[in-house]
Amino acid sequence: MRLGRLLLCLFACAIAAAQPSVAAGSRHRERVPLNTGWGVRQLPDDGMVASQSSVPPTLEGGWFPATVPGDVHLDLLKSGKIPDPFYRDDEAKLQWIEKARWEYKTSIDATEATLAREHVELVFEGLDTACTIFLNGQRIASPDSMFQEWRFDVKSKLHAGSNDLQIVFPAPMKAAEAVAGKDPWLSRTHTDPKGYIRKAVYEFGWDWGPRFGTSGVYRPAYLEVWDSARVKDVFVEQEGVTTSAAHLDVHADVLASKETKANVSISYGLGGKEIQADRAVTLAPGSNRISFPVEIAHPQLWYPSGYGAQPIYHFHISVKEDGHELDDKNAKTGLRSVILRRELDKWGRSFEFIVNGIPVFAKGAAVIPFDSFPSRVTSEKYRRILQSAKDANMNMVRLWGGGYYETEEFYDQCDELGLMVWHDLMFGNNWQPGTYDFKQNIEREAEYQMTRLRNHPSIVLWSGNNETEELREWNGNGDLPAKVHEHIWEDYLTEFSGILARTAARVDPQTPYWPSSPSADYEELSDAYQSGDNHDWSVWHGNADFEEFEKRPWRFVSEYGFQSFPEMKTIESFTLPGDRTSIFTPVMKAHQKNGDGNRLIQEYMKRYFGEPKDFPSFLYASQVLQAEGIKVGAESFRRKRPETMGSLFWQLNDCWPVASWSSVDYFGRWKALQYYARRFYAPVLVSPHVEGGTLALYIVSDKTAVIDGTLHLRIMDFSGHVVKETTQRVKIDPLASKIYQQIPLVELSGSNTPDWSGLVGVADLVADGNKMSTNLVYFVPSKQIKLPQATIATDISQAGDGYDVTLSSAALARSVSVSFGELDPQYSDNYLDLLPGEKKTIHVTSKASLADLKSQIEVMSLVDAFSSPAAAR
Repeated sequence: MRLGRLLLCLFACAIAAAQPSVAAGSRHRERVPLNTGWGVRQLPDDGMVASQSSVPPTLEGGWFPATVPGDVHLDLLKSGKIPDPFYRDDEAKLQWIEKARWEYKTSIDATEATLAREHVELVFEGLDTACTIFLNGQRIASPDSMFQEWRFDVKSKLHAGSNDLQIVFPAPMKAAEAVAGKDPWLSRTHTDPKGYIRKAVYEFGWDWGPRFGTSGVYRPAYLEVWDSARVKDVFVEQEGVTTSAAHLDVHADVLASKETKANVSISYGLGGKEIQADRAVTLAPGSNRISFPVEIAHPQLWYPSGYGAQPIYHFHISVKEDGHELDDKNAKTGLRSVILRRELDKWGRSFEFIVNGIPVFAKGAAVIPFDSFPSRVTSEKYRRILQSAKDANMNMVRLWGGGYYETEEFYDQCDELGLMVWHDLMFGNNWQPGTYDFKQNIEREAEYQMTRLRNHPSIVLWSGNNETEELREWNGNGDLPAKVHEHIWEDYLTEFSGILARTAARVDPQTPYWPSSPSADYEELSDAYQSGDNHDWSVWHGNADFEEFEKRPWRFVSEYGFQSFPEMKTIESFTLPGDRTSIFTPVMKAHQKNGDGNRLIQEYMKRYFGEPKDFPSFLYASQVLQAEGIKVGAESFRRKRPETMGSLFWQLNDCWPVASWSSVDYFGRWKALQYYARRFYAPVLVSPHVEGGTLALYIVSDKTAVIDGTLHLRIMDFSGHVVKETTQRVKIDPLASKIYQQIPLVELSGSNTPDWSGLVGVADLVADGNKMSTNLVYFVPSKQIKLPQATIATDISQAGDGYDVTLSSAALARSVSVSFGELDPQYSDNYLDLLPGEKKTIHVTSKASLADLKSQIEVMSLVDAFSSPAAAR
C-alpha cells in the first residue's frame, strides 16, 4: 500500500511539473482586514425599541475613535472620556456604560476587483454581544452570541467605492431581558436573564472580578473573498496513536460554489521532512469532505509537561483547479492518545487521565480571563502566565466556564508548553434556559468552537459547564414546585448530556467529554463510593481548618482555594496612601469582590498566625497563609494517589488587580502560593506527615521509572541543634505515592518531655547527587510554633544575566521573602524556609544596578510580620 501511494505521488508530481506556472490572476481566497477607520458613539437610549428597527440610527455627531478588535470601555478610556476603570473605586462610577446603546461604524472600500469575485463575505470572529448590523443602510443580521463566528454573504449589498458599515449594540442586560421575556417558563424557573444571550458572564461581575458589561467588536473583522472553493477546516483525526504507529485520518472540509474538477493535495511532516499525496476529486456544490488516511511509523508523541517533549506535526491542504490554486489551509497538532479512565476500584470509580498510556496525576490551577477587557491581552501576558504555570511544575490548567473561548495563541502556547487543558464550555454557574432557540444556539456554538480547537493536543477534556449541575439545588432551585424542578432538570440533561455531549462525540470523538465540573456523571455517592471530580470549598466558604483537606476522599479535585492580597506594588497601582491604612478601607473593599473576603482572611489569620503589625505585614502574611493552606491540600491530594488523581487549585491568574484566590497577580507577579506550588508540585515530592502519633515520610513520584535515592531526616530545634537524624536508601516506585519510613513521635524528640513547639522535622530526598525535594514538618498547630526572631544576612553579587542574593540565618526563618522596594525584578525563588546555619541563593533578574539593589533590598520572615514572636504563633 505504501508503494502504491509513492507511485501515485510520483505520478502526480510529474503531471504538476508539466503544468504552466500559476498565473498572476490566480483566484485564491483573500482577506481584507477591517481594522481601521472605526468610530463609536453613545446613542440616547438603551436601544431595545430601536433594536427592532430595520433602519440604522440617523443622529448626527458624537463620534470618537474606536479600535477593532476592542470594546467600548477601552475606546472611552483611550479618548479620555472615562478614568482608568481599575483605579480606586472607579468601577462603580462606570456602570452607566453597560446601560447605554452604542453604535460602531466604519466604511468598506470595495474595489471592482473585489466585487468581481464569486463570493464576498463579511466575517466577524467575535461580537460582544447582541447587536444589529447594517450595511449601506440595510439591516443584514442580528447576532446574539459572543462565542460564534458570524459570516454574511454581502456581494449583492456592496457597491464599488465606499460602503457604510454600522453595528448597533443595545444595553446588554436589556437585550438579554428581551430574549428572556419570550420564555414562557421564565416566571416559574426564575432563570437569570443574563443567561439568555451567549455573553461571558464574568463581565457582569464575579467574586474576584469587577462588573464591566462591555460592548464591541472584540475579535478580528474582515472581508473574505473567494471563487470556486474555500477550505473551511482541516481536522487531523487521531484514530489510534501509540509509540509504534499513528493512524490518522486527515479531513479537509471544502466548500464549493459549483461543481468543480479539482486536485486536492496534502503534505505533512515534522522538522522539515515532508510527505505528500494528492487526489483528483469532483467537488459538488456545497460542503465536501475529502479524507486522506495517513500512517506514521514510530511517531514522535506529544506529552504533558514532565513526561516528554511536545513535537508538533504540520499539515497542509491545497485545492487546485487546472493547476491554479483556489485555496489552501494549514493545520498542526501533536500526536497523542488521551483517555479519561473511569473504572471501578476499591474507592468507587476512578477519574484519571491516561496520556499515551501513562496515568498522569494532573497538577495545576484554574485559569480565568486574563483581563476584564479581552482585546487588551498581549502575547507577552499569555506567555508570562502560562510559562509561570509550567515553571511551577504544573501540567494542566482548567479554562473556567464563565469567561470566553480563548484565542488560538492561548492554545498554541499550551501545546508548546505541554500544559493540558481541562476545557469548560462557556456556561458558568447560571441555570441555563431551556428554550428551543437556546438549544439550537448552543449546539452551533459547540460545533464552531470544537471544530476550531480540536487539533490542539493540549485539550484533553471538554467539560460542559462550571457548577451548573450543582445549581439543581442551589439558590432556591430545590424549593421550586416539583413540576418546575423537573422541567429545569430535563432541560439540563437535554443540553449537557444530550446536545453538547453528542456534538463533542461527532465533532471531536477522540477527546473525552464530561457533563459538568463538578460531576459524578449522575452516580450516587457515599463515604465508601466516590466518583467524578469535586470542588472542595470546605475551606474558605465552609470556614473549615486547612486540615479538613486531608479528610477528603475525592477522586479528582478540580477546584479548591484560599484568598490572599497581592503585593504592595500591585496595591499601589490602584490606591492612594490613605487607602493603604487597612484592608477595610473603601477602596480596598472595592477591590475585594467576595463579600466577606477580607473578614475571612483576617479570621483565618488570627486562627493560624495572629494579628499582623501593620498593613504591609498583613499583605505579606496573607500570602503566606494562602500558600500554607493550599500546600496542605495539594500535598494531601498527591499523597492519596491513585485514589486521587488531580489537584487543580483555584486560581492561577487575575483579570484586574484585586484580593483573590490567584497565585499570580494581574501584573504577572508571583505570590507566595506560586513559589510554594513549584515545590509541592515537584515531579518527585517528599511529604512528611504526622499521623496518629507517628511521623510518616511519603515520597510521591510522577516519574515513569524507578529512582534510587537517599531519604534524610533531621529533627532539630530552631537554633539548628539536631536531636534525631536518620538516613535511608530508598528505591522510589514510579507513578506512585508510598510511605517509605514511619517513626513514632516518642522516638524523635530526644527527651521524655519534649517541647514540640520548638522543633521542626526536615526531610531531604537526594538522587544522583541532586536534592530532588526538601520539606519541613512541624509538630504543633501553626499558632503554637515558637518562632524565634531571626537576623537574616544578605549578600548580593553579579551573576550571569542578573544577581545572586545569598541568605543565611543563625535561627530558623520561615517563609523568607526578598523584595527591592520600587524595583520590580524577577526571582528564581522566594518565600522560602531558611534553616539555621544553611545558606540559600536566589537569582534575581533586573536591569537595576548592583548598588540600587543593595540600597533597596528588604527581607521579611514570618515572625517579622507580627509585633512579637508570640503573635506569630
